[in-house]
Amino acid sequence: MDSNEESAELKKRQNLYIKQSTGLKMTKRDTEYQPLLEGITETKQKIKCPNTSLLLAICAACIGGTFQYGYNISIINSPTKSVQNFINQTWLERYEENISEQYLTLLWSSIVSIFTIGGFIGATIGGTLAIRFGRKGTLMMNNAFALLAALLMGLSYPTGLFELLIIGRFFTGVNAGIGICVQPLYLGEIAPRALRGAMAMGTSIFITGGILTGQVIGLNELLGKEEYWPILLSTTCIPAFLQLLILPWFPESPRYLLIDRGDDVGCGTAMKQLHGTDNFDREREDMERERISAMGIKPKKPWELFMDRSLRWQVLTIIVINAAQQLNGINAIYFYTDYVFEEAGIPEVNIPYVTVGTGACECLTALTCGMLIESLGRKVLIIGGYTLMAFWCICFTLTLTFQGAGPWIPYLSMGCVFAFILSFGMGPGGVTNILITELFTQTTRPAAYMIGGSVNWLSFFFIGMAFPFIVTKLQQYCFLVFLVVCVLVAVYIFLVVPETKNKTFLEIQIEFQSGEKRKASKADHSPRTTMLSTPL
Repeated sequence: MDSNEESAELKKRQNLYIKQSTGLKMTKRDTEYQPLLEGITETKQKIKCPNTSLLLAICAACIGGTFQYGYNISIINSPTKSVQNFINQTWLERYEENISEQYLTLLWSSIVSIFTIGGFIGATIGGTLAIRFGRKGTLMMNNAFALLAALLMGLSYPTGLFELLIIGRFFTGVNAGIGICVQPLYLGEIAPRALRGAMAMGTSIFITGGILTGQVIGLNELLGKEEYWPILLSTTCIPAFLQLLILPWFPESPRYLLIDRGDDVGCGTAMKQLHGTDNFDREREDMERERISAMGIKPKKPWELFMDRSLRWQVLTIIVINAAQQLNGINAIYFYTDYVFEEAGIPEVNIPYVTVGTGACECLTALTCGMLIESLGRKVLIIGGYTLMAFWCICFTLTLTFQGAGPWIPYLSMGCVFAFILSFGMGPGGVTNILITELFTQTTRPAAYMIGGSVNWLSFFFIGMAFPFIVTKLQQYCFLVFLVVCVLVAVYIFLVVPETKNKTFLEIQIEFQSGEKRKASKADHSPRTTMLSTPL
């Protein structure tokens, strides 16, 4: 079946879905799929407490997934001077002269930035691996990169090869890139519809938890001393070992088993383990309707998503929100943190402990967002988050500009730091990955994560390269640039992105693809014309 036939087949099923939902008259051709789509207008699910097995499966997936991403971003900051001393000492032993400052800076920058290159490569292959080996299978295989990276970085000191640090950091990036692509995919597919947002928040919670853990482990009282830096960088193997021990006890994604592999028995077994027997039938019906919608359609490649006009707004949306997640100013806030704390009179030796407070703050907001997302919805949180970030950009610019106007101004700057981080964690930091899961169906979701992940890593790399020049040229006024980014993204989401809370993946897809048909059905004043805008 070529792409045109697939598109026609999908539209045929969607037309039936719309007609059933809106009460429009069906043709004889529509009856082909009608028996398969019975029960499409089921009532709204009640939110129940998640099954213990589901919570443990989420933890098992996250500990070797996005936790690694946050952890490896964080731990590289602590041993900066120690690693630079090691490079200088190794260079002296090899060439009997000290390394130049410019070349030392280049090598250190390579060690740090190669992580983003590895992450980009991991993101580009993550979706393909998830289709071929499954979501759980890919997460299990991905630990090989983390273990190899830990081995290489641990051997760099005894062997006197600083090049192993560059290679090791590259593999940690590949591990993080695959993890941040596949793990949210797994979480979004195993969670019940009524708890999908809260469960998918595990991605954000474990990223911030990884950042916080790395900050704590890097303190001098633990592994932050100069002689411990090889051990510190090798600790990335611990989450990998934990996932290899725990994740095998939990099943593959039921959606993947049913829709991609056609394994009815395996899907049923996985559903019972993850959801118990109470919600089993309701969740199975959702999957069955999506399976019917995807019948005969192969998983799409990223370039096929770009060529599919029916998906253009979803693709544009994930590009916008993933780019904005790196370009919204959160990196600038962390850059200014030490300066603000110094101006506030905090002793230099105590600044690492206060910085841990910023990590704890972001972790707390991720947890709070997880509790609010099913009541307030995705759209309210992400628009509210970007709006507040824009406001704090203005405040932070003013406090930095008038930093010497009074002894209390630096403390206002500290307040802006924490407020900005809180706003980020409550909005874009928590909701972005959930939206990628919900805006696509089973055949397009892996490719969407590949696109979103690639944009995220490229934006990460871009801001890392361009940010020093932006700060040098604009200084504190750089936040006016981030202000514009936050405002534009908030407006875009308000105008384009529908609320996805407690809706099936098919209904969300139709929110994008069938806007004109919904308007036409509303014009008919049918008593059921509001069905598409309410949760199934």
